[in-house]
Amino acid sequence: MIYLATPYTHEDPAVMQRRFQVANSTAAKLMQGGFHVFSPISHTHPIALAGNLPHGWDYWKEYDERMLRACKQIMVLMQDGWERSVGVQAEIQIARQLGLQEIYTRPL
Repeated sequence: MIYLATPYTHEDPAVMQRRFQVANSTAAKLMQGGFHVFSPISHTHPIALAGNLPHGWDYWKEYDERMLRACKQIMVLMQDGWERSVGVQAEIQIARQLGLQEIYTRPL
């Protein structure tokens, strides 16, 4: 299982929506290639909207850490802002602690 880490939170909702769409497209292409992928943004963005839940790392960190534990690899999607993303950087650190393989890629 690949955990697809990508920046998400932004003050501009249009940027968040674009990041969501890029995560979905990348996850779909990987899945078309036969990979098993968990994309936290693809999964939680619609849930957060439906339930008026927070969008930031502080709310989702425990959930995401549990999902990382189920994965063998972390793929960091290097969208604009990934290096400054609190969530992505935390996901990378957790992945390192768990000994996951790290893969860095541009949007597919």
